[in-house]
Amino acid sequence: MTAFHTGAGTYPVSVTIDLTRIIKAYDVRGTVPDQLSPDVARAIGSAFAQVVVLGGGTRPAAPRVVVGHDMRDSGPALAAAFAEGVTRAGVDVVTIGLCSTDGLYHASGALDAPGAMFTASHNPAEYNGIKLCRAGARPVGQETGLAEVRDLAQRILDGAEPSPAARPGVVTARDTLADYAAFLRGLVDLSGIRPLKVVVDAGNGMAGHTVPAVLGTGAGLPVLPLDVVDLYFELDGTFPNHEANPLEPANLRDLQAAVVEHGADLGLAFDGDADRCFVVDERGEPVSPSAVTALVGLREVAKELEAGRTPTVIHNLITSRAVPDLLTAAGATAVRTRVGHSFIKARMAEADAVFGGEHSAHYYFRDFFFADTGMLAALHVLAALGGQPHPLSALAEMYSPYVASGELNSRVADAAAATARVREAYTSAYPDADVDELDGLTVAHWDDAHPQWWFNLRASNTEPLLRLNVEAADEDIMIKVRDDVLSLVRQEETA
Repeated sequence: MTAFHTGAGTYPVSVTIDLTRIIKAYDVRGTVPDQLSPDVARAIGSAFAQVVVLGGGTRPAAPRVVVGHDMRDSGPALAAAFAEGVTRAGVDVVTIGLCSTDGLYHASGALDAPGAMFTASHNPAEYNGIKLCRAGARPVGQETGLAEVRDLAQRILDGAEPSPAARPGVVTARDTLADYAAFLRGLVDLSGIRPLKVVVDAGNGMAGHTVPAVLGTGAGLPVLPLDVVDLYFELDGTFPNHEANPLEPANLRDLQAAVVEHGADLGLAFDGDADRCFVVDERGEPVSPSAVTALVGLREVAKELEAGRTPTVIHNLITSRAVPDLLTAAGATAVRTRVGHSFIKARMAEADAVFGGEHSAHYYFRDFFFADTGMLAALHVLAALGGQPHPLSALAEMYSPYVASGELNSRVADAAAATARVREAYTSAYPDADVDELDGLTVAHWDDAHPQWWFNLRASNTEPLLRLNVEAADEDIMIKVRDDVLSLVRQEETA
């Protein structure tokens, strides 16, 4: 037994834990301290150093790992324990302290060092987690080293700690916030846009730390023609105002009301670690992340074409059909991929894609080390809106020609059986529909077909849930397909 100290007290913690419960497809996520404790973080740090930093190739001349954390109370202790594991293996650590996840990715890219970000993103206060990357912010997922890290960390927790390195690593501190802000501002020129009033809801998360640096005048950056109204910029990992998960409509209500109250041109909402950005128009209405993907993607495509290059853009399979339609029409190659940041990052690097978007409001940029950054997406939206006279609602309408259900979750006892029921029903009723299993079950009755609709049904990685997304050419069709699929999914199974 060991003990974990937080501002709320001291807790006994057992180091005996099954790491398969908290290390999933592309990150680490668990409750503190029963699942994720300093002992667990230390073991993961040691394993990460040996598998990712020192293993599988030429040993770096001066190996190091960059480590950051968000505003959760448990972050500093967990990050310090992780650093202990890393230095025990003979690898140096650069700590950058409080940062957003995209701030950690920037540091990994700028320093050309593997990284570890301690965050549980939008999860409640009792959670924390780790997002890991290789040098240059390249992803570490289940198929790219995370399984090996998990297995070695498990052996360390079970008592097979490797001997310490002859020369332990050293820990140094570095402040990278100003460099991060200047880097982003260098990618999007906002100097010539019309004046805009923007409300930003940080949700007591890391956007309260990064937005003033990027949109303000830190590090000698030029003043922007922006009037920023801030909501919940105080860093507080207990999330006293609302959950830091803008994907849930209830968590956007304060932002929506503030946009209307202040007569703002738009609103921006960030999740807890500020790597996702959600957009609200001047009426307080949410702008679909698919519309943002199309808007930003078209800007990046135009830039590529102007430079004489053939652009490729990645989109995951639950984004609107408008995304590949618009991007292809603009001269890009649109590549469809499964959901999940490690998958889309890897695909982007393979294709040298200029941009990638997910319907969960993760946006990826080749110019940002192929990593996701909500802040850079926000800068593009501000530039697009401020570069023309129309309101955001009119701009967004151009990129939202179809009707979508949003993601609908169903708790089921047997996800495979429920999916099989849906597949059998739809392949029988629509033999001309396209069916694939790239990620869950996708059935599409779209190309040269009437009525036009598609849906994706996929299982959660962490819960007994099936997630349904439906899109159609009009609302009546969307509602019918949505309700029919949900009825099949939620049908009680009989013996």
